[in-house]
Amino acid sequence: MLYCRSRSLFCFIVLMMTVSLAMAETFTGKVVAIGDGDSLTVLTSSQKQVRIRLEGIDAPESKQAFGSASKKSLSELAFGREVKVIASTTDDYGRKVAQVYLGTFWINLAQVERGMAWHYTHYSNDPRLHAAEVFARTSKIGLWTGRNPTPPWNYRHRR
Repeated sequence: MLYCRSRSLFCFIVLMMTVSLAMAETFTGKVVAIGDGDSLTVLTSSQKQVRIRLEGIDAPESKQAFGSASKKSLSELAFGREVKVIASTTDDYGRKVAQVYLGTFWINLAQVERGMAWHYTHYSNDPRLHAAEVFARTSKIGLWTGRNPTPPWNYRHRR
């Protein structure tokens, strides 16, 4: 009996993972706007503008230290370029929460490696993002050049 329940649970989990992957929306388009260090707008081939929130990262707010630098970094990486978007969900602001790639180059990861964003551990447990933040932090790159940078989620909470 226990074997049947375990097997049923396993099958259910596999089914849910498959459905979750199937629900991920993948499309390509040209980056036509940069909102800040973790958001951008993509123009699809059907001429639809789609606002994107980079999944798993959180960049400084525009009025925070490194807010402008983070936005500039994302612009250098993506503005005017054709990207692949793999959206997993939609946030409360109507933006697609997504992984964004320039070929095989993962833009979300690059922002963290450059010290231009935090790994947003409240929503992500990706070990690559974690390792990138540790690297940037220990190398004192970007926002990590400061003594004690304030994470954007704390900054937003204080406003």
